[in-house]
Amino acid sequence: MFLFLSFIFLFTLIFGMVIERFRIPWIFSALILGIVLSRINPFAGVMGYEPNSKMFEFLAQIGMYFLLFVIGFEIDLKEIKRSSRFILVSTFMIIVSEAILGTLLIYFIFNPLLSAEYGIVIAFLVALSFATVGEAVLIPILDEFGIINTKLGQTIIGIGCLDDIIEVFALIFMAILVGSQVHEHVNIAVTLLSLLILFIMTISITEFGEEGRKFCFRDIETLFLFVIFIFFLFLGIGEYAESTALAALLAGISMKTFLPERRLKLIESEVKTMCYGLFVPIFFVWVGMSIDIEYLLSYPLLILLVVFVSGGTKLIVTYIVGNKELGKKESILLGIGLSVRFSTGIVIIKILFENKLINEPLYSILIASTAIFTFVIPLLFANLLAKWKGIAQSRF
Repeated sequence: MFLFLSFIFLFTLIFGMVIERFRIPWIFSALILGIVLSRINPFAGVMGYEPNSKMFEFLAQIGMYFLLFVIGFEIDLKEIKRSSRFILVSTFMIIVSEAILGTLLIYFIFNPLLSAEYGIVIAFLVALSFATVGEAVLIPILDEFGIINTKLGQTIIGIGCLDDIIEVFALIFMAILVGSQVHEHVNIAVTLLSLLILFIMTISITEFGEEGRKFCFRDIETLFLFVIFIFFLFLGIGEYAESTALAALLAGISMKTFLPERRLKLIESEVKTMCYGLFVPIFFVWVGMSIDIEYLLSYPLLILLVVFVSGGTKLIVTYIVGNKELGKKESILLGIGLSVRFSTGIVIIKILFENKLINEPLYSILIASTAIFTFVIPLLFANLLAKWKGIAQSRF
C-alpha cells in the first residue's frame, strides 16, 4: 500500500507538470492514472486485499471531504450578496436551462439506451452536476491575460460564486435522497435531525464571526488543530444523515466566516496544501479506477451528446443574456469558460455511484464528459483570448 501511494504521488507530480503546460490542472493527472489503473493495474493484488482496499477507499473519501471543505472555505457570502443583476440573471438562466435539458436527456434518452430506470429526481440531480462551474481552473488564465478585473473576468468569477450556492442546495438534496435510501423509514427522523443540527451549527458559527475574530490563537499550529476539530466534528454529525459531503462543505463555510481575518489566508494555505498535496490525488485516482473503459468504447456518441447538450446550452444561454451587456465575442468566451467543470460535479457523481443511485455505464460516461471539458475548455478559452486580444478589456 505504501509503495502504491508513493507511485500515485510520483506520477501525479511528473505527469501533472506536463499537462500544466497545456493549461490543464495538474490534479487531473491523478484522474488519468486512475483510468489507466482501472484497465492495467500492477497493484491489483494490493487493492484486491480487502483490508488494504478499505484503507485506500477511506483515504480517498477523506480527500473528497477535504476538497469540499476547501470549496466551502472559498465561498465568499459577502461577494455573493454584492452580485450584480446581470450575474444573478445569467446564473439563473444557465442553471435552469441546463438542469431541464439534462433531466430530459437522462430520462428520455439514457434510460432506454442504458436499460436503466432513473426517475425524474435522480435525472434532475445528475443534471445539476452538469451545471456546476469549475471557475478555479480559469482564474490562472484570467490572471495571465490580465482580465480578472474586467467585466468578462468578474462575470465568470461572479457566476462561479453563485454556482457554489446551487452546489450547496444540490448536496442538501442529495443528502436527503441518499439518507432516505440508506436508512429505514423509522430513522428518517435521525437524518432530518442531523441535518438540522448541521445547519444550526453553521448559522451559529457564522453569526458569531465577530467573536471568532477576537479569539486568540496562540500560533498557526493551534489554529490548524481547531480547524481540523471543526472539520471532523461536522463530518461526524453528518454521517448520521449520510450527508458527510454536505457537512464538509458547511464546515468550510463556517470557518470562512469565523476565523480571524489576519490568520485566514495563512490557514487557508495550510489546509489547501494538505488537501491537494496529500488526499485529493488519492480521491481522483479512486474516481478514475471506478470507470469501466469498455463503456467509454461502447457509448462514445452518448459522451459526445452530454458534451454537446451541456456545453451547447451554456453557449446559447450566455450569448442570449450577455450579447448586449458584454458583446458577441465576450459572450462566446463567457459560455466557453463556464463550460469547464471541476470538483463538486465529480463529487456528486461519485456519491450517487457509490450509493448505487446511478449505474456504472452512466457514471463512466459522465466522468468521461467531465474530463473532456476539463482538458479542452482551458486550451480553447486561452487560445481564443490570445486571438481576440483586447476585446475583453472593458472594465466595470
